[in-house]
Amino acid sequence: MNQDWLGTLIRRLLLLLGGCLLLGLISGEYAWALVLGLAGYLGWTLRQLWRLQQWLKSSDTDAPPPDSHGIWGDIFDSLYHLQRRDLRLRAQLQTVIDRVQGSTSALKEAVVMLDSEGNLEWWNPAAERLLGLKKPQDTGHLVTNLVRHPAFKDYFDSGRHEEPLELPSPTNDRLWLQYNITRYGNAEHLMVVRDITRLHQLEQMRKDFVANVSHELRTPLTVIAGYLETMLEHSEELNPRWSRPLQQMNQQAGRMQHLLNDLLLLAKLEATTPPATAEPVDVAALLQSISNDALALSAERQHGIELDVDRRLALRGSESELRSAFSNLVFNAVKYTPAGGQIRLRWWRDEYGAHLAVQDSGIGIEAKHLPRLTERFYRVDSSRASSTGGTGLGLAIVKHVLLRHQGRLDIDSSLGKGSTFVCSFPLSLTESS
Repeated sequence: MNQDWLGTLIRRLLLLLGGCLLLGLISGEYAWALVLGLAGYLGWTLRQLWRLQQWLKSSDTDAPPPDSHGIWGDIFDSLYHLQRRDLRLRAQLQTVIDRVQGSTSALKEAVVMLDSEGNLEWWNPAAERLLGLKKPQDTGHLVTNLVRHPAFKDYFDSGRHEEPLELPSPTNDRLWLQYNITRYGNAEHLMVVRDITRLHQLEQMRKDFVANVSHELRTPLTVIAGYLETMLEHSEELNPRWSRPLQQMNQQAGRMQHLLNDLLLLAKLEATTPPATAEPVDVAALLQSISNDALALSAERQHGIELDVDRRLALRGSESELRSAFSNLVFNAVKYTPAGGQIRLRWWRDEYGAHLAVQDSGIGIEAKHLPRLTERFYRVDSSRASSTGGTGLGLAIVKHVLLRHQGRLDIDSSLGKGSTFVCSFPLSLTESS
């Protein structure tokens, strides 16, 4: 549209008024001449509006705009250019959408788009194979009504999707799937589902192998340890040069027994499901007992152990599993805190849940090691583990116990400034007396 359209319009109106005045001068009827002139202009304007409406309603997007002149000609031309530009943008956008859909259709992973309420909007062919979705009848349905598994519903409704969920396929129990959900846009969901059957089988083989080997090694190791203890009890009857080798063998046999016990405990935690009902555990009394054991472990190193616990706060769960997890954290604090150091155990509840914090003034851990501390056999420093007699499985046990109690482990540590391990549990598992 010309930039001087307003001036052009004013000039045309002035010409119209001039013509009306001239007609009035000739006829002597100024008012009627003005009315006729304005009525004619209004009729012409209404006709242009009608032509514009008919053109916009036309289904033929390639139809040229109506021919006109003046300001209406500029309007028609401008709308036509806007329409052409919009069509080009829509074509480009459709091309991008087609490419995205084509590429996702070629993926082996299932890709599912959900709205903010969890209703199905679009999915690729792999989703039909892995999840059993069908077009078009499943469009608009809640995904939790089609993937019928209590764990998936809890996972989707929780809104906490940092970690993936692994479940058997709803179409084939022999297939194991991994669900990853990401939120984007206006709270929509993008769900990517992978077939991890092979990985699941390998993991199950690893678990079975560890459990079976640990169980089979237990008996011969018990026999070896028993004979070593017997020989040490009668060491005065043996050549003195055998005393030190026997002591070292007995020490290493003890470490192997601790390792097998931890492996068997991990295998048990992985192979069994948490009990449906759990009795309240007196955490304050449990921590007092662990504290006494920690003082005995500390012995001449004389650590200061402080208890700050809410004695009315109980936690529903397995007492033996919680004892194993909490004692691992406390004993680690004793092992890695220099003589005379301070260890603080705190048990409390707030609006977010119940928490146990084990804080020490020990040697600390570099930040780069923190994400991997709960991995099996992960060593921050191999010499450190050798000197303390650790198996490298303690924090892995802690992690599994917390998962079985719907909890999580947070670690805060700085090299040379000590560490704080915090176990957090949901309020639904707590009880107050």
